[in-house]
Amino acid sequence: MVKVSHDEKILVVGAGAFGLSTALALRQRGFTNITIIDRYYPPVRDGSSNDISPIIRSDYNDPFYARLAKEAIALWNGKRPSSRKTKDVLRSQSQTFREFSSTEKIRRTIPGLKDLQDPLNGYFNPSSGWADAAGAIKAVADRLSDLGVSFITGPRGTMHSLIIDSKSQVTGVNVVSGDPLRASKVILATGAWTNRYLDLEYTIVGSAQPVGFIQLTPDEAQRLADNPVAINMTSAVFFFPPSPDNILKVAYHGHGFEVEDSSDGKQGRTVSAPQRDSDNAASSYLPDDADKYLRAGLRKFVPSVAERPWTRGRLCWYTETPTGDFIADYHQSVAGLFIATGGSGQ
Repeated sequence: MVKVSHDEKILVVGAGAFGLSTALALRQRGFTNITIIDRYYPPVRDGSSNDISPIIRSDYNDPFYARLAKEAIALWNGKRPSSRKTKDVLRSQSQTFREFSSTEKIRRTIPGLKDLQDPLNGYFNPSSGWADAAGAIKAVADRLSDLGVSFITGPRGTMHSLIIDSKSQVTGVNVVSGDPLRASKVILATGAWTNRYLDLEYTIVGSAQPVGFIQLTPDEAQRLADNPVAINMTSAVFFFPPSPDNILKVAYHGHGFEVEDSSDGKQGRTVSAPQRDSDNAASSYLPDDADKYLRAGLRKFVPSVAERPWTRGRLCWYTETPTGDFIADYHQSVAGLFIATGGSGQ
C-alpha cells in the first residue's frame, strides 16, 4: 500500500473522464494539492469523453462492470458481449428488461424501428440511455475548479515526457513549453495517447472507432424521438435518438482502425495513437470501409436516411485492453506513477 499525505503534490495528466473523476475522488478524500494538465480545457475537444450522446448502460457480461454501471446510473439519476450472458448478468443484478422474440414484435413496440427487415430478436433495457458527455465533463471540471484544483492547458499543459530519477521514482513531467512540472505523484490518465509516453503495448492499444452524424429535418427527428439507443450485435453498429438540434448519430463498436505513428524518437518505436500536437477531431475524415459499414448498419435501422451525406464524421479513439478491463494501478517499476486508462469503449 502506497502512503500519500494529503498535502503532497499530485499531478494528473489528462482531463478526460478518468483524470477528472480521479481528481474529484482525491479532492473529496481530503487531498489539497492537485493539478490537472491537458492540451485543452475540458471537455477536451478530441478526447473520447467529449461527445453529444455516449451510452449509459448496465448491460455488461461481467458482473463487476454491470454492478459499477448500476451504481453510477443511480448516482446519475440522483438516488461485445454475448446477449444471452449479458441478460443473465442483468437478471443477477435485478435489472428489468423486455425480451423480443421476433422482428415484428420489435417493430410493434418501437415505432421508430418500423423499417426493420432482417429476422432479429433482442431485448430492451429501460434503465439504459445516453448522456450529454460534454456537459457532464464540463460540470465536473467546473466543480474541481470550485474546489481549488488547478488546471494548466495549452503548450504548458501538454506533456512531453515523464521525469524519472535514478532511483526509478517519478518526479514530474516535461512539458512542451516552459519549465518541468514537478510532483511526487503523477497520475497518467492519457487514454489513447498513453503509449506515446510509456511503453504499455503489451497491455493497451489505441484504436479509432468511426462515428457519423446526419442532420435530420424536424419531422424526421420527431418520428425517431422516442427510439431507444439501439445496437445490432451482429454488425456492431449502433445509433441514438436524435439530439436536441436534430442530429442523428451512428457509430461502430468493434475492432477499430489502428495507425502507425512515430512516438518519442529517442525510444525508436511506433505506436497507434492520436496526434499530440493537433486537434484529432478537426477533420471529418472517415475511411471508406468505415463509411461502408456505418451506412450498411444504418440501412437496417433507418433506411430512409441511410444515404444522406454526413454532417460530419469523427474517429473516436478508444484505449483497448486484451480483456476489456480498466487499468487503475501503480506502475510496477516506477515509484509514484499511477496509471488510469484502458476504457475499452466501456
